[in-house]
Amino acid sequence: MKELTIGKIRGLQQISRRSGVFIMCAMDHRSGLISMMEESQHDVPDYMEIVEMKHDMCSTMGHHASGILLDPEYGAAQCIEGNALSGRTGLLVSIEATGYEKDPTGRLTTLLKDWSVEKIRRMGASAVKILVYYRPDIKKLADKQLKTIAMVADECIKHDIPLLVEPKTYRVEGEKMDSAEFAEKLPGMVIETARQITAMPVDVLKAEFPADMKYEKDVSKLAEYCRQLDKASSVPWVILSAGVDYQTFKQQVTIACRAGASGFLGGRAIWQEAMEITNRGKRVEFFKTVAVKRLRELAEIAEKNGRPWHAKLGLKPSNLCGVGQDWYSKY
Repeated sequence: MKELTIGKIRGLQQISRRSGVFIMCAMDHRSGLISMMEESQHDVPDYMEIVEMKHDMCSTMGHHASGILLDPEYGAAQCIEGNALSGRTGLLVSIEATGYEKDPTGRLTTLLKDWSVEKIRRMGASAVKILVYYRPDIKKLADKQLKTIAMVADECIKHDIPLLVEPKTYRVEGEKMDSAEFAEKLPGMVIETARQITAMPVDVLKAEFPADMKYEKDVSKLAEYCRQLDKASSVPWVILSAGVDYQTFKQQVTIACRAGASGFLGGRAIWQEAMEITNRGKRVEFFKTVAVKRLRELAEIAEKNGRPWHAKLGLKPSNLCGVGQDWYSKY
């Protein structure tokens, strides 16, 4: 049984529903979002256009989620300042820089310059999120990524704030991502990644679905992969959407939650079509109708099937940690 501190418990409560299930929406996209906007507008968006987009997303969808993931460059402070983020919605903030550092054998995650766990805690956020490009089969590179996670985890312990880790599988030279060969290796990589990363002092795993559903359509096999992922993860885990279409993500959330996931943290699957709409009013209408409907449907699935985060940790919701009469003197 994992022991949690008061600050981490409070952060997890803020980004989950009262049931203990995570209903979270990702809006921390930076370079990817810029590319999507550029493709539809045929021009590179400026700073205020990106801020405006995040404001519209957050103000329309935010209060339907238990937590919203935003970036510090265009979203987090900007959505607070613009009153787009409800005070009843948990805020997760990214700590990594967008993109990655190239290494001869793969990719390395770097932290955003002039940004820190201390600042994320100070601004009133509920949790810290770090994305790491991860290949468990490339040990030297994996070790470097684990050191980065450990460094951030130590700071999260110091400032008593939950840490959510998002490992991202990627292809290396000689591999084709969208191929039967890569799809065959994917379940093993995702499951082993979960085992290695949750052995660190992290609090929530934002996991990839452990199969490529273009190549594997057997629901019983997909469910078994998710059960293996659940067994490998020593902390609560949620499913990310990775840009798949909404119907695919809906199926993934259903399978994953039935196998032990504690909800989802979805992004593009919920709102990506809005990036093709150039008229702001029509785009906001898409967020208010289509995206919100999707979020509600996913929430219903997760609430019905998901395992509460405290249950994954073997904790009772009425007794999440031992608090004595003089706890504050030792805190």
